[in-house]
Amino acid sequence: MGKYSVLMSLYTKEKSDYLKQSIESMLNQTMMPDEIVIVKDGPLTAELEDVLKKYTAMYPGLFNIIVSEKNIGLGLALNIGLKHCRNELVARMDTDDISLPTRCEKQLKTFEEDNELIILGSMVDEFYNNPNEVVSSRIVPTNHDKIYEFAKRRSPFNHPTVMYKKSKVLERGGYSDLRRNQDVDLFARMLFAGAKAGNINESLLLFRSNSDLSKRRRSWENTKSYITTIHKLWRIGYSGFGDFLIVSIGQMVMFLCPLRVQNWLYKVFLRN
Repeated sequence: MGKYSVLMSLYTKEKSDYLKQSIESMLNQTMMPDEIVIVKDGPLTAELEDVLKKYTAMYPGLFNIIVSEKNIGLGLALNIGLKHCRNELVARMDTDDISLPTRCEKQLKTFEEDNELIILGSMVDEFYNNPNEVVSSRIVPTNHDKIYEFAKRRSPFNHPTVMYKKSKVLERGGYSDLRRNQDVDLFARMLFAGAKAGNINESLLLFRSNSDLSKRRRSWENTKSYITTIHKLWRIGYSGFGDFLIVSIGQMVMFLCPLRVQNWLYKVFLRN
């Protein structure tokens, strides 16, 4: 199987224990990565710096630490890191999630079986504090046609699970300068341009969910960003006006309703 790079972005609010768990999950892959690129998105805490120093010392030549002096946001930080990845296949990973051991091996095998494949993700299991206690799962469509339709309103991928071809992401200009929903925008543009996509029909990652995530989802920044993103897709001819209208109404309802009601709606309609 081919080599691959891991791409991560790290900023000061991350917890050092979460970062350790995330890195360890990539080091424990049944197909170990050829390199791990971590972008320091602005100044970090001493605890986070210590974690990076520890792992770069333990694994000489594996880690490529890229520095952005200012906090520029996830999308732009990933663009910087992507240009430093030396392999065509790049596995995205967040600094607080946990990849299951066979994740990358299964993704590499799928790419090997289909040369036309550009983007490949998987399902995720969500947890709060204990990774062994799964509270919900995010199920996404698996075949290309259903992914294409799904992306007109919602993200058809769980971003931290995605492995993609570097050259094809760069062809579409990479991630946009958005503070939220960078992945929704990028992958929709790639799909609209003809990129073939898929999702493996099993959970290959444990996604950390908590009350802070719920609050961010309910923020006006997130609401506005999501509506703006789908409006952009409508303007380029990908999403229809009906898609834009439904998303706008849905996002406003989620923003205006109490947090406990929002959590219930997510659990009942958007999660399994």
